[in-house]
Amino acid sequence: MSVSPSSSASSPDRPVRVALLGCGVVGTEVARLLTRDAAELARRVGSPLELVGIAVRRPERERDLDVPPELFTTDAAGLVSRGDIDVVIEVIGGIEPARELILSALEHGASVVTANKALLAEDAGTLYEAAEKAERDLAFEAAVAGAIPIVRPLRESLAGDAVERVLGIVNGTTNFVLDAMTTTGAGFAEALDEAQRLGYAEADPTADIEGFDAASKAAILAGLAFHTRVSIGDVHREGITDVTSADVASANEMGCVVKLLAICEKIDTPDGPAISARVHPAMIPDSHPLASVHGAYNAVFVESESAGQLMFYGPGAGGAPTASAVLGDVVSVARNRVRGVVGPGESTHADLEVLDMGQARTRYHIAIDVDDRAGVLATVAHAFAEFDVSIKTVRQEGHGSDAQLVIVTHEADDAALSATVTALRGLEMVRDVSSVMRVEGVS
Repeated sequence: MSVSPSSSASSPDRPVRVALLGCGVVGTEVARLLTRDAAELARRVGSPLELVGIAVRRPERERDLDVPPELFTTDAAGLVSRGDIDVVIEVIGGIEPARELILSALEHGASVVTANKALLAEDAGTLYEAAEKAERDLAFEAAVAGAIPIVRPLRESLAGDAVERVLGIVNGTTNFVLDAMTTTGAGFAEALDEAQRLGYAEADPTADIEGFDAASKAAILAGLAFHTRVSIGDVHREGITDVTSADVASANEMGCVVKLLAICEKIDTPDGPAISARVHPAMIPDSHPLASVHGAYNAVFVESESAGQLMFYGPGAGGAPTASAVLGDVVSVARNRVRGVVGPGESTHADLEVLDMGQARTRYHIAIDVDDRAGVLATVAHAFAEFDVSIKTVRQEGHGSDAQLVIVTHEADDAALSATVTALRGLEMVRDVSSVMRVEGVS
């Protein structure tokens, strides 16, 4: 059933009824803030917020939460389909049953606030279409970079501008690991162990260190920034497991640091503008604002035509920061319910082509283990020239069996660089191409 906003506007003396799906770290904090700050939230919304149900898998589990036990239920599907819920908050994560629960909530007249980056990156179109059909809000500030406000600025504040590039550190685990490797000299395994010990990394850190989490966020950011539907399948993804202490040291020698970056940018092609979305480790100069983002913090750097350069910085994960973003959306959505209006929906009017990684252009840092003999440099340089990859700097490190050429290129297509690396590995005098890393933010 679909209910129009005007027919379901809440009066100031009628509570806005809220249901919560999930009561883990984030959900518990959301419920705590809803009850603890009820009076202040009511003033901000213009009507009380009433928590009427919390769907969990284990209602008997002890929780540090002062809410009536009868609010807990294992019947999430029944909760969202009641028909008297105004706002459903989804913080269970994953694809299913989250997708079906959100769709049911919208169908039964509720607006939805979600922190589910994986679902949005995989199937945002279905959710947007359901929200539009139901004339309800779909809000997801908490899905990208925790407490950092970036979804609303891209969706609303910069709606009159032309965003050209979004460059972000959007995963706290990988930033902690790479920062520890940079500041303490730790190896990757040692830095990851420390991240797990401190609670910055999961017992199974695959989603973080292999870049899946950041790729989901990149898809969301690219879609918002460039008014184009982008899914996680459109995002090129590389993790940080191959980053070595030698890479970090080489970056330091260049006046750079290594970060896992989500990069979404508009690119001019012979057929018109297109976009690229990618996640991978990269060297960035110490002078770049993102280079100073330490520990488990996140930051998103936006370049736009009129506003210029903007940076959004703060804690990117954790119960309280993420709950802050969730509650911000709840207040905004609840206000809309009180007024009988709906906020902005999906914007895909640009419908730009999403380029594959081979068409992305950047600079590269390549370490090549070579035989220490005459003619090596000329042969290696010829391989770069063959694929039209221009060399900016070259230096030799070590001698004899430790000889290595370290080359930094000018900007080149990723496909051309890949072909160059393949050719280098086929040379008799090249023992190995031991490292290839992109260099961003260098003029």
